[in-house]
Amino acid sequence: MPARFGSDTVSKQKEEKTNVMRILDQKKIPYTPHTYPVGDAAPDGVSVAKLLGQDPAAVFKTLVAKGASGGYYVFDIPVADTLDLKKAAKAVGEKSVAMLPAKELFPLTGYVHGGCSPVGMKKRFPTVFHRSCLEHETICVSAGKVGLQVEVGPADLIALTGGSAADLTAEEKEVTA
Repeated sequence: MPARFGSDTVSKQKEEKTNVMRILDQKKIPYTPHTYPVGDAAPDGVSVAKLLGQDPAAVFKTLVAKGASGGYYVFDIPVADTLDLKKAAKAVGEKSVAMLPAKELFPLTGYVHGGCSPVGMKKRFPTVFHRSCLEHETICVSAGKVGLQVEVGPADLIALTGGSAADLTAEEKEVTA
């Protein structure tokens, strides 16, 4: 049975390597693993950032979408942001994109919801990171398992995934009283 990510398994967590970590090791890309406790359900990304003591702007979630042409795309954006589907479609040259239904995520990528990483999917898909990643020395992405993140240089991630960077998020709307 796999180790649960609670405070009582910290020593086991540090020894445990995911496929993401093995790929980073193989490519000699430096990273720092981070663990966080999970309960019955994966916490949202902002909660993960808080649990890790990280700025939510530097913790990225991995989203998978399907284009009008039938192609699949990976988008990594800050956890507190919302993917703008029109900007995402433009970034990958599609007429439109739609979020992949959760039930299709594991068969396509090999990852579960809350543990999806831009590194090490079953197949390589075009990957776009939000341009803000370039403003950070390092960013955190899932290590391929709920409860585990890796902190990596964004340029290393972009190079490893063959990705690019673009504006992908919805603009904040001003709230007026």
